[in-house]
Amino acid sequence: MHTNRFRYYLLTALNSFGTTLFFYYFYFFTQRELGFDNRSNLWLAALQGAVYAMASWRAGRIAERLGYERSLCLGLILLGACLVSGLVVCRPFLHVWILVGATLGVCFTWPALEALVNHGENRVGIQRNVGLYNVVWAGTGAVAYFAGGVLLESLGMRALYLLPLGIVGLELALVANVALRPNGRTGADPSEFSPLHTALLPCPGRTLLRMAWLANPFAYMAIQTLVALMPAIATRLGLSTASAGVCGSLWCFSRLGAFALLCVWAGWHYRARWLIAAYGTMSLSFVCILLTSALEVLVIAQLFFGAALGLIYYSSLFYSMDVSQAKATHGGIHEAAIGLGNLLGPLVGAIGLHLAPSRPELSAIAVTILLAAGGLALITQMRLTPRM
Repeated sequence: MHTNRFRYYLLTALNSFGTTLFFYYFYFFTQRELGFDNRSNLWLAALQGAVYAMASWRAGRIAERLGYERSLCLGLILLGACLVSGLVVCRPFLHVWILVGATLGVCFTWPALEALVNHGENRVGIQRNVGLYNVVWAGTGAVAYFAGGVLLESLGMRALYLLPLGIVGLELALVANVALRPNGRTGADPSEFSPLHTALLPCPGRTLLRMAWLANPFAYMAIQTLVALMPAIATRLGLSTASAGVCGSLWCFSRLGAFALLCVWAGWHYRARWLIAAYGTMSLSFVCILLTSALEVLVIAQLFFGAALGLIYYSSLFYSMDVSQAKATHGGIHEAAIGLGNLLGPLVGAIGLHLAPSRPELSAIAVTILLAAGGLALITQMRLTPRM
């Protein structure tokens, strides 16, 4: 593997571990240190999703002009500054602003990394690199979610800021020397784009790209709702923070397994029915996770939930890289779609709890209705397009 490519995968691993630890456990921090309830956490998650959606789209475009490495470096500096601030502030509203600033920083990292690992590749290379990229970030993210509760219980909640800050420092050490070079990677070279990208497809590539971009926000709507409510689910099941991290991270490992399989099997490429089947599985398992009072059901539902999420996410990123020339721009759109889902799920949940605080199940029903609407839109899109 090329030295720079290995560096990018190492950066992906570090970035995923640090950001998963911080953003997934931030809601435990607000609940247990700042006194936030479910509704407050959902409003906070919706805010974070809104910022991510708006900033990621713009960050992808900036990366094309500024350079992928420089954009990554800029995002890490902003993220690191926010984490340092989190160690010294104490008022709840300041921690909210730190979350917003950290989100802005992260928005510059992922589109740049997605472009870097796929820069100059043909379809075969994109299939391989997207798969490896997904396995790397999903694997380290799953470990962070799995071990995060134990780490925070052992080291204290200050570790929520300290550990990601140390990781950001390592990332900057890896990327800063490359980012300062005058020939850092920028936008795509049109000569690298093969006309085969639009040929020999079972269905129009851009239609599948639009379908994947549609499905991915709904998938992340489910994820963000689940993450924001995981402290409440843990309380309902009598789980400690450490146990919640272990039991609540199983879907991450299931998604990792799906990524590994899809990396070596290309039979799902440009097959809309695979995408729709994954979407249906994701929706049903989400309802089970959110409403169950049995630990066994929580475990089984997460296995299906993670596997379905794997195909949906892989589809969005693969088609974004395979159908596009401006990879950072399309990577930004891919990440913005994630942010849109991160906004919608918690927003619906927060509104539901605001209108009917004594009926928390109504929030789950509202999110489920939105998931059903997304599934209908996918099916409609498939039927409108021939040869799918």
